[in-house]
Amino acid sequence: MSAELPEPLDVMAVGAHPDDVEIAVGGILASLVQQGYRVGICDLTDGEPTPGSAGPEVRLAEAAEAARILGVQVRITLDLPNRRLFDTYESRVALAKVFRRHRPRLVLGIHGKTPGASPDHWQAMQITDAAVFYARLTKWDSEFDNLVVHPVHRQLYYPLGLGALDTPLERGIVVDISNSLDRKLEAIRAYRSQFPPAKDRVFRLVEGQAKLYGAAAGYMAGEVLIPAAAVGVRDLVKFMCD
Repeated sequence: MSAELPEPLDVMAVGAHPDDVEIAVGGILASLVQQGYRVGICDLTDGEPTPGSAGPEVRLAEAAEAARILGVQVRITLDLPNRRLFDTYESRVALAKVFRRHRPRLVLGIHGKTPGASPDHWQAMQITDAAVFYARLTKWDSEFDNLVVHPVHRQLYYPLGLGALDTPLERGIVVDISNSLDRKLEAIRAYRSQFPPAKDRVFRLVEGQAKLYGAAAGYMAGEVLIPAAAVGVRDLVKFMCD
């Protein structure tokens, strides 16, 4: 392994904007860090311009504080354009380079469209899918700064639509975040420019959703992940009963 490469990550979560990941899977990431895993976040854009922020430096400072609260070891912000994010060759390569450099075993990305919210989310899903594929392609190293090929072991999606009435429970898995819900909410609150007191409803939605998902699986709180491909089980009893 090249001495220039950082230590590999176990998990990398990809969002379109700073705060996407915290809202959807902040509890999972905090729990993984507590369990000793190396975790990273990659925001495809800096989220600017945005109505409540004074500028990119404010949003980036908030993102850094949120990452500190969650305990994640790596946070990367690409320079793709907010509000004009599209699934292009260039955006795919930019994210694939991140995967090749940081070599996550597991990638978490946005699931589906979020009507009424940013269309960047849907584009981010497609970019992430393509980048996972590009990261493992051989005989193409020159397109990726000659970074070594990296096959991502597993890919999971996370739902982001807080206002949607349909539930992903029937096709997803619930991860217990009973011990990290408070940390998740604290990380979201780090985005003061995005969630002033007038938007306190967001926190009620986030907490209520987490408690609904958790209760469905027998936990105090949970977050849902949706497998991108079939998941196999060798020990059914251990998987289902431990």
